[in-house]
Amino acid sequence: MSSTVEIAPASGKLGVLLPGLGAVASTFVAGVEAVRTGQALPIGSLTQLSHIRLGKRTEDRSPLIRDFVPLATLDSLEFGGWDPIPDDAYETAVRAGVLQRAHIDPLRDFLSGIRPMPAVFDREYVRRIEGTNVKQGANRYDLGEQLREDIRSFRQSRGCDRLVMVWCGSTEVFMKPGPAHETIESFEKAMRENDPAIAPSMVYAWAALREGVPFANGAPNLTVDIPAIRQLAGENGVPIAGKDFKTGQTMMKTIIAPGLKARMLGVSGWFSTNILGNRDGAVLDDPDSFKTKEESKLGVLEYVLQPKLYPELYGDVYHKVRINYYPPRGDNKEGWDNLDIFGWMGYPMQIKIDFLCRDSILAAPIVLDLALFMDLSKRAGLSGIQEWLSFYFKSPMTAPGLYPEHDLFIQHWKLKNTLRYLMGEEQITHLGMDYYDRE
Repeated sequence: MSSTVEIAPASGKLGVLLPGLGAVASTFVAGVEAVRTGQALPIGSLTQLSHIRLGKRTEDRSPLIRDFVPLATLDSLEFGGWDPIPDDAYETAVRAGVLQRAHIDPLRDFLSGIRPMPAVFDREYVRRIEGTNVKQGANRYDLGEQLREDIRSFRQSRGCDRLVMVWCGSTEVFMKPGPAHETIESFEKAMRENDPAIAPSMVYAWAALREGVPFANGAPNLTVDIPAIRQLAGENGVPIAGKDFKTGQTMMKTIIAPGLKARMLGVSGWFSTNILGNRDGAVLDDPDSFKTKEESKLGVLEYVLQPKLYPELYGDVYHKVRINYYPPRGDNKEGWDNLDIFGWMGYPMQIKIDFLCRDSILAAPIVLDLALFMDLSKRAGLSGIQEWLSFYFKSPMTAPGLYPEHDLFIQHWKLKNTLRYLMGEEQITHLGMDYYDRE
């Protein structure tokens, strides 16, 4: 099926706004500049390195995604952000300890020029961070209007033609949707009344959508996953996506669990534990913030394994997730998994995984891809939830009442088929029967 989608050209500058200029954001910005100056490769980025097959295998057409789809170029990107800690991107990168000084110091002049704007921040929602670079206002609506002014000023001062916003901030305390989140009117009324149902991340999302800026949520916060924000995105014609960057342990789950289900191997238990020492680890040491992350991580197996369809194999899986703050580890997270599985005639087996990953190194290319793809969505006239970007999230957003697809391979297939659709190319089904047709 081909499309008739008209995509506006990616002309001029694209501003990438980052609420939360911490380890992930500074690693992302430093990495893009290192690539632009020929000091690194954009490893982990589909937009920069992945090819996409077009047509039949016999046609031998597999261009790079960035040559196939009209994406913004890396040279066109401008960066800005907010953070309650006033350190510039260079100071943040040094403090975060993700990148070696040998890689940071050549970028010092560039990174030092990226200084965070005062943040909308409240310790009631992120209790393990203190900061002095914080906005003051009469209420949340006033703070949102200040963010809108920041967005307009950044656009003008940097000469940006378009903007996107990618949340790279911390995990907020666990929240459930309530009456304040039902409509745009109830949401903005709650903002003016300083209702605690309006978290800081929601204020950023509201400001972005009011300014016509696509918003992607890289944390498990409720943020855009509420009716009022979905309504605002639809009315203003703005794409939204989320939530929670899929990086270490959950990425492995969405690779391994589909393989076990494909082979119809049973799972009786899956124990997951993490140790992490960066700012994210400190934030998640708070039980209420951990609850938000736990909800995001626990949902993966239920949707991948489909226990209602396969009760004999997955109807009684004991799934436990733990995150432990361990400062000496820094950003080098360790995700350890023990899987108790069973096979033919019920005989038990085990799989053990020890993933010594670098959290921000895995997240940085996700930020890049989301920025470029969200900008593409806006130029293609797509608005509201961008489910085709589920590939990048632990807890993908979907239309209300529709279960999320967590299988990494189905997500990848959906992403590439969406690109084919947008560019008027035939979908790839992998059926392949036509290669074997007989006269």
